[in-house]
Amino acid sequence: MASNSDTIYHVLSYIKAHPNKVMINPDRYDNVVEMYLDDDVKLGNPEIYFPDQKLEVNRMASEFISMNNELLDYFHDKTAVKDTSYHELWITTSHLANKGKYLVDLSFE
Repeated sequence: MASNSDTIYHVLSYIKAHPNKVMINPDRYDNVVEMYLDDDVKLGNPEIYFPDQKLEVNRMASEFISMNNELLDYFHDKTAVKDTSYHELWITTSHLANKGKYLVDLSFE
């Protein structure tokens, strides 16, 4: 598991700032947001956080959650869970090279 990084913050900030460049899929789970962006978007450390055809799972530190709560609340509002708070955040990322997409999956616990 890779350590928490500014890379995750920058990816989430990019997605929030450019919603027209992101496809958000309704998820099977109420507490999850699944997003895809084109792999021609320049990202920092893609070899760490977006491995080709493999999943990278990160449990974000509580410090990351508290420092970025406004940004994370934006994504939490996209889940079906509107009336509960979250204490943990799991982020799953991957480079779906065969589809030309980056996967960013947020699971709020």
